[in-house]
Amino acid sequence: MGSSSNDDHQMMKPHAVCVTFPAQGHVNPMMQLAKLLHSKGLFITFINTEFNHSRLIRAKGSSEWARGFPDFQFETMPEGLPPSDRDATQDPPALCYALQQSTLPALRKVLERLRLAKGVPPVTCVVADGVMSGAIRAAQEIGVPAVQFWTASACGFMGYLQYPELIRRGIVPFKDDKYEVDGTLDTAVDWIPGMNNIRLRDLPSLMRITSSDDILFNFLKDQLQDGLKASAIIFNTFDSLEHQVLASIELVFPKPIYTIGPIASLVNQLVPSGPLKSFRPSLWKDDTECLQWLAQWGPNSVAYVNYGCVTVTSQDNLVEFAWGLANSNHPFLWVLRPDVVMGESGSLPQGFIDETRSRGLVVAWCPQEEVVSHPSVGVFVTHCGWNSMLEGVCLGGVPVICWPYFAEQQTNCRYACREEEWGVGVEVSKEVRREEVERMIRQVMDTERGENMRRRALEWKEKAEKATRFGGSSFVNFEKFVKELLETYSSISLSKN
Repeated sequence: MGSSSNDDHQMMKPHAVCVTFPAQGHVNPMMQLAKLLHSKGLFITFINTEFNHSRLIRAKGSSEWARGFPDFQFETMPEGLPPSDRDATQDPPALCYALQQSTLPALRKVLERLRLAKGVPPVTCVVADGVMSGAIRAAQEIGVPAVQFWTASACGFMGYLQYPELIRRGIVPFKDDKYEVDGTLDTAVDWIPGMNNIRLRDLPSLMRITSSDDILFNFLKDQLQDGLKASAIIFNTFDSLEHQVLASIELVFPKPIYTIGPIASLVNQLVPSGPLKSFRPSLWKDDTECLQWLAQWGPNSVAYVNYGCVTVTSQDNLVEFAWGLANSNHPFLWVLRPDVVMGESGSLPQGFIDETRSRGLVVAWCPQEEVVSHPSVGVFVTHCGWNSMLEGVCLGGVPVICWPYFAEQQTNCRYACREEEWGVGVEVSKEVRREEVERMIRQVMDTERGENMRRRALEWKEKAEKATRFGGSSFVNFEKFVKELLETYSSISLSKN
C-alpha cells in the first residue's frame, strides 16, 4: 500500500526537462539550475547529447553516478554529427549546423519516451539553453511552458540581439578581411540601448563575417530571435552587475525575466549537501592534487591560467604564454587541455619545464570554482567565458587578465577592463607576446593599479554574495520563478483533470 502511495506522490511531482547545449560552459550552469529546481521538489530530466554523455561517463570512470540521484534522471539525444569517441570539444560550426537540423526531431522522440515511461511524472515545463531554441518549439508542441536559460552574460545577449540590425545598417557582412587590420573594428557603436562606449570589436565576435551565409553568425542570430518566443528568460547574472543592459532587455522581451546569478553561489545557499550537490558534470577528469599544490604558496601570489573548454590557439601563442609566465617569476597553475593547440599536439618549449619546475604546475583540467576561491590565487588569466568571469571575480574576488577567443567573450572583456563598468581586468593582445604577458602579471600582482583591480573584484564578490543570500535580489528572483512555475503547473493539472 505504501509503495503505491509513493508512486502516486511521485507522479504528482512537477517535472522539468533541462536541455543543455553540448559544451562544458553550458552544461555546468544548466546542471546547477537543475540542482536548484530539484531542491524545490521538482522531478528533473537532464538531456545531454549522446557524445557528451559518453564523455561524462569516461571522465567519471563509470555510469553508476547517473543512477544515484532520486527524482533526477539523465536522457540523451543525438546531435546530428557522425559518431566519434574523441575526447575533445566538437567543432562549433559543424555542431551548430547539425543542431539546427536535429534538435527538434530528437527532442520530440525524447519527450515521447518520457510520456510512455513508467514512474516518470508528466512533463510540466522545458528549460531550454539559450541556443537550443528547438526545445522551445518542442515544449510548445506538447503544450507546456518553455523557459529560456541564457547561460552567458546579459551584455552578450544584447550584443547578439543586434545581429539583424548590423545587417540592416549594412555594417555586415564586411567586404573583405581588411576589416581586421584597417581600424573598422574600432568604430564606435552608439545605438545599442543600455550599452555605452562599445566598439564593433566589443560585440560578440561571430559578427566578423565576409559572407551572409556564415554558419555561426546565422545560428546565433536565429537562436536569439527564436528564443524571444519563450515564456520567460532566466539569466545567470545579478542585477547590480549588469543593471543598465538588463533594463534595456526588459523593453525588448516583455515577459518575465529572472536574474538568479551567480548560479553557483545560489546552489551553495539552497541545495542541501549530498551526492547531487557535489556532482560535477566535468567532461574532462579533474586534477584535484593541484589544490594541495596551491596550499604551499602565500596569499594572492599564484597566477592561474585557463582558456576554458573551447578556445584553441597556435603553437606560437602557447610558447609566448609559457615564457611570459616563466619570466614573471610568479608561481603559476596552468590548465592546458590536450586539444588546446589547433590541428596538432601542442608542446611546451624546450627548457620551460626545467626553468619553472619549482614554481609552476601544468594540468589538463581542474575544479575551477575551488581553484579561484583558493587564497593563494592572485590573478586569473582567462578567455573571458561567462562561467570563468563569474567564478573568478564573483566567487574568488580575483582580478583578471583577459584573452578573449570568440563569441561574447569580447563583450565580457570590454566590461571587465573598463573602469566605469567592472574595473577588474586588463587585456592581452590577440597575438601573444611574452613581454606583454610578463608585464601584465607583474602589473596585476605587484602594483597599485593591480591592487585597485583586486579591491574592485572583492567588491563584486561581496555584491554577488549579497544577491544570492536570503532576501537578496537573485535569491528572491529564483523563489519567485519557482512559485510562478508551480502555479502554472497547478493550473495545467487542474485543466487536465
